[in-house]
Amino acid sequence: MPGGYEMIIVGIIALLLFGKRLPEVARSLGKGIVEFKKGVSGIEDEVNQASYSHSQPETPRPKPEERSEEFTAPKFEVPSSEPKEEKSEQA
Repeated sequence: MPGGYEMIIVGIIALLLFGKRLPEVARSLGKGIVEFKKGVSGIEDEVNQASYSHSQPETPRPKPEERSEEFTAPKFEVPSSEPKEEKSEQA
């Protein structure tokens, strides 16, 4: 960052170059800076909106009554008798 002496030198050079037009030049420079900041702010807003819209899913989820397929599983039946033990013959 420029120090005190550097700012004084820049001020003297600006006074020599612009003279009577210095207030007009400073005013237009200030307007340019404000316009630049507005532009940067607008770009930041667009980037934030774009990143927010990409993070949110856009496809709606189907409601429970809209589901058309129903799956049924076979029912489990409890065996009525004890399991039979099979004897294996070994030769």
